Amino acid sequence: MSEAPKVYGWCPGALRPMMSGDGLVVRIRAPLGRLSPDQARGVAALSTRLGNGVLDLSARGNLQMRGVREDDHAALIAALQALGLVDTDAGAEARRNVLLTPFWTEGDLSHRIAQQLSDALTAASDLTLPGKFGFTVDCGAAPVLSDAAADIRIERNPVQDGPGLLLLADGADMGLVVSEDSVVAEALSLARWFLAHGGAPEGRGRMHRLIARRGAPASHSANRAISASQPAPGQTASGQLVALEFGQIPAQTLAALADLGALRLTPWRMLLLESQALLPALPGLILDAADPRLRVRACTGMPGCLQAHAQTRPLARRLAAQVPPGKTLHVAGCAKGCAHPTATDLTLVACATGDFDLIRLGKASDPPLETSLSADDICLTPEHFDKGQP
Repeated sequence: MSEAPKVYGWCPGALRPMMSGDGLVVRIRAPLGRLSPDQARGVAALSTRLGNGVLDLSARGNLQMRGVREDDHAALIAALQALGLVDTDAGAEARRNVLLTPFWTEGDLSHRIAQQLSDALTAASDLTLPGKFGFTVDCGAAPVLSDAAADIRIERNPVQDGPGLLLLADGADMGLVVSEDSVVAEALSLARWFLAHGGAPEGRGRMHRLIARRGAPASHSANRAISASQPAPGQTASGQLVALEFGQIPAQTLAALADLGALRLTPWRMLLLESQALLPALPGLILDAADPRLRVRACTGMPGCLQAHAQTRPLARRLAAQVPPGKTLHVAGCAKGCAHPTATDLTLVACATGDFDLIRLGKASDPPLETSLSADDICLTPEHFDKGQP
């Protein structure tokens, strides 16, 4: 079985990067998840000059620059701050962890609340939340961020006309009905409730774990809306969704997209291009919704990750065509399962030997049904996906 990985309990930021196998990982939390053309071109140029020319789009809708040398970090931060992409204070940067639905329009309800919440979190210097603690703002008619990682969610109230909203603690089935005027204050109050009730022992913790232990606040008694399914690459009312192979994009591709328009970052390892311009064929992009690579999740793997026991993405590319439509494969470099922390139809987890364990209908940390499978010998069949856990 795979050895237990080291759990850091925090996510890299720009001001607080994390060392990985290919250098520092510098995470950019673009304000409201949007890059103007100039910002996108600037990030691409910095990745080429001060990184390794490859960027990752995380499941939290953040852009990660890889391969940064420690000696270049200060120069990189100064350049990112000049682009308006990094806070001046590490605490403010950590708190401003807000994921906005990519399908917002200028001045709409989601856009207004996300801006107000971001400003309030930046100013809340007394609020010491765990590094992974985050918020979603998803006030469209049908929520699209229900599966995105978050601790506090703001959605439209499904049973009330007008701008009524629902505030939800992740892991709870019921929420609190709030107004636009009160939602930001109530969201920060819920974050403080989380801390006051022991949600972050030793500075770590997630809302869903606290809810599982003690339930939501008694005032949270309203039903939530039914979530929409994850969108596929293609045209939307807000622009064009383009998928990235395993969430990774070469810097030159990012620069080429910037020439077509502004970009919005999504939690689905897709970019939303605010343009209907004809897209050229560019390295790393997936434009076909039927592409089998969209059925596979894979982390950085070796050598980019210090904890990975094997390369993951070459195996994921080879196996993608063997994954039936409607099923999902996760190839993980270790038992942390960073690329997909929840269950999938089939998961392959690298072991210390460089072989892989196989898990069905589970996540990377679950017990395997088969162990020590050689990457060269793995061949998936429909039976692998049809069988369930015993």
